[in-house]
Amino acid sequence: MGKLLSLFILLFSFNTFAQFNFCTKDLETFPTRSGGREKPLYVVATETLRFITGETKIEDLSATEAFCKLSLKAFGMPLELPVMVRVDHIDVKKILGMNENDHSVDINIVIAKIALIDTELAQQKENNSYKKELTKVKQRHDAYIAITSARLWTIPQVNVGKIEFVSLGEFLTETRVAEARTKSALPVNYLFEQAKKDYLKLNGDSYLLELTYFKYNLFLWAMLISILAIFSFVGLKNKAPASVLTLITIGLQIAAMTMRILISGRAPVTNMYETVMFSGFGALVISCIITIYRKEIAFVIAGLGYNILCLMMMKFANGMLEPGISPLVPVLRDNFWLSTHVTTVILSYAALALSWLIANGLLIRDRFFSVSSSEYRYGVDLIYTCIKFGVVLLSTGVILGGVWADYSWGRFWGWDPKETWSLIVLLVYLAILHGKSTSWIPPHRFVPLVAGAFMSVMMAWFGVNYILASGLHSYGFSEGGALFLGSFFIIQITLIILGTLGKKKLA
Repeated sequence: MGKLLSLFILLFSFNTFAQFNFCTKDLETFPTRSGGREKPLYVVATETLRFITGETKIEDLSATEAFCKLSLKAFGMPLELPVMVRVDHIDVKKILGMNENDHSVDINIVIAKIALIDTELAQQKENNSYKKELTKVKQRHDAYIAITSARLWTIPQVNVGKIEFVSLGEFLTETRVAEARTKSALPVNYLFEQAKKDYLKLNGDSYLLELTYFKYNLFLWAMLISILAIFSFVGLKNKAPASVLTLITIGLQIAAMTMRILISGRAPVTNMYETVMFSGFGALVISCIITIYRKEIAFVIAGLGYNILCLMMMKFANGMLEPGISPLVPVLRDNFWLSTHVTTVILSYAALALSWLIANGLLIRDRFFSVSSSEYRYGVDLIYTCIKFGVVLLSTGVILGGVWADYSWGRFWGWDPKETWSLIVLLVYLAILHGKSTSWIPPHRFVPLVAGAFMSVMMAWFGVNYILASGLHSYGFSEGGALFLGSFFIIQITLIILGTLGKKKLA
């Protein structure tokens, strides 16, 4: 503390920070290290601030500016920012003296009651939602303390011809600032400029790709163009403009995923955000392939529709999907199996999602509009085609998963919840295919069965991760999706009931 106080006196004796606003957006490109990777400060600041507050800015300050100013508190800078910690669980809100409708609380209240949080956390035996929320609040508190003690922001410096990263507190020493003062009237700015130059000279600027990835927001553009493509397919007789827009959408998503792969060094299918991302893209590509084969635009429209749903989840379901690029757990570091098993399973979900979307569309049209027997049978045929693609891919994915399990855990099958639910999904759709091919399931039962069958996919995909949260696939577990999954089931069951009750049988 004495050294930091001395440095604070030194800095202000030179009027360093008073002469120049050091914490500006220019720092967004500054290289730092976090989570085992070198990143632009913009990414670290944005991810950290979003984790603590649920937002990417504080008042009119960008994430980078706020992160910088909070870091300077370690040197005694006289500033206070209204940092609000996000809290979701009602019982944790009570501990912190919050109202039920409040979503966040002042960081100073959390700091004052952190001992109570620790005590409450230590008393929890069951790993329930209450304990998870206590843990999150504790982690958010710790992240704030790490920022304001100048430990979270790391600075590159040269050591024996190589770059190593030290904390901001270790970097801004009295000796270093005093020496820089002899070279510049703004010593801190000089030190940071020099540190960045040294880094770029030795390591290059490839780390800036991550800044481009987040700044360009290609997935948002892909979502908007997908919407335009659907309207063009439906509203224009000439399908060429819609086809071009679809290709542009695919191109944008390929570009975004390629950047993500280059940044992370792995296939983009290792967490819930990435599986949603790849599922939407996969459904669109599969729908285009089937369209070329079957010459039916309905497949592309369904693919675009599902792609839009996935892109909207990626954009707006931030409490449920984490867009950050995190380090891999050891079991996922074998990129061959990651690129085969997980990718194949997600593509199977994408194909089955097409059948689900077409089935629901047919249910709604048949209920509220006029659908002839021939149109209904044609819709059933489209659904049947999608399911065949999905079952082949899922069967392949389950087999590859068994091989990977034997390679990683020493057994081919262990009735892990994820494995079990994948098998349940496969059996459900195999039964539907068999029933359809043998006429055991007539068309008027086939459509609602397919619509309902996708609930098994959602359980295998989201339910195991968000609700069961047990088993060897723990690397994919997340929180915040129980409400989403419950809402999905209720809406889907309601659609099936509305679409089947009181309807005439279409042969």
